[in-house]
Amino acid sequence: MFNKRKKEAEPSPCFHTWAGPEIAVASTKAYTTMLVAEYLLALYLGQLKGVVGEAEAKTIIEALHSLPEATNKILDKVDKYKEIAQLFKDKNDVFFIGRGFDWAVALEGALKLKEISYIHAEAHAAGELKHGTLALITRETPVIALCVQKKTYEKTLSNIKEVKARDAQVLAIALEGDTEVGKYVDDVITIPEINNFVAPIITAIPLQLISYYAAVARGCNVDQPRNLAKSVTVE
Repeated sequence: MFNKRKKEAEPSPCFHTWAGPEIAVASTKAYTTMLVAEYLLALYLGQLKGVVGEAEAKTIIEALHSLPEATNKILDKVDKYKEIAQLFKDKNDVFFIGRGFDWAVALEGALKLKEISYIHAEAHAAGELKHGTLALITRETPVIALCVQKKTYEKTLSNIKEVKARDAQVLAIALEGDTEVGKYVDDVITIPEINNFVAPIITAIPLQLISYYAAVARGCNVDQPRNLAKSVTVE
């Protein structure tokens, strides 16, 4: 028998978000900082593989540096989110729609709304509305439509027109300077014009704020939603 020295386990790779303590069960700043971390990792790997050039990487990095200023502009509109929350607080169902990156952000918006306000919320890829979901659209079913991604803008606008034709109340999330979407919806929340690739990071913030103020208006415990825990300890 040979005495083999037990090999020490190598430390697992770790990517810090530096978000600081997240007291509430429903993560908000943790979500946005994780997105930033993933963007940076993707840029690094893209450059290693030679699929992201120096000029493109610089443009995206500059856009990431502009996020704090853009976020402050969004946070300045607190009264707007409170006003919208009052319209949502007594609703039983809310649908979120978007395409591409906007759909991914819509999933986050729906999760936050149901998580802390207990309003049933679902996110759908806007192009799939006709496959069943459209049958549920009524005047009493608000729809939050994300119209931030420019590549899918026209198609999302077409989907908005479809839900409006069924008498839905539609709130759009759009870029500053968008004068078109307001013609077809009941209300618009704008976010600062920013590089479209990193826009999902700040697109999520208005949705989180609407969820927060809707929960407050309904008298819910925002920090400790019922049936939820900070850590998942069972499979």
